[in-house]
Amino acid sequence: MNNKPTYSLYKNARYAVEGFIYAFKSETSFKLEIFFAIPIMIAIYLLPFALSAKLMLFSTLMLIMIVELLNSAVENVVDLVTQEAHPLAKSAKDIAATAVLFSLVLHLIIWLLVLDDVYKLF
Repeated sequence: MNNKPTYSLYKNARYAVEGFIYAFKSETSFKLEIFFAIPIMIAIYLLPFALSAKLMLFSTLMLIMIVELLNSAVENVVDLVTQEAHPLAKSAKDIAATAVLFSLVLHLIIWLLVLDDVYKLF
C-alpha cells in the first residue's frame, strides 16, 4: 500500500504552520514555552556571551519546544487509540513528559555553565 502523497514544499510548509497554530491554540504548555522563550531569546542575544554559548543556549531553547511538540503528538496519538485508562497509555504519556523535563534540565544546565564561564559564579 502506497498512500504517500506527492512531495510539495509549499504544502509541507503549510502543514507545519497549521501544526504550530494547532499546538499554540490547544496546548497550554506550548503557549507558556513560547511566552517564556521570547524574552529568553532577547536575553541570549543581548548578553555578552560568546557566539558558541549563544548557539548552545538558543539550540537547547528550541529543543524544549521541539520536544514539547513531540510530547503533544504522542499524547494526541494515545488519545486517538484509546480513551480508557490503560497502563501503556499512561506510560507513553509519562515518558514523553519526561523527555520534556530532560530538555528543560539540559537548557538550565547550559545556562548555568555559560553564566559560570562568563561571571565565575561557582
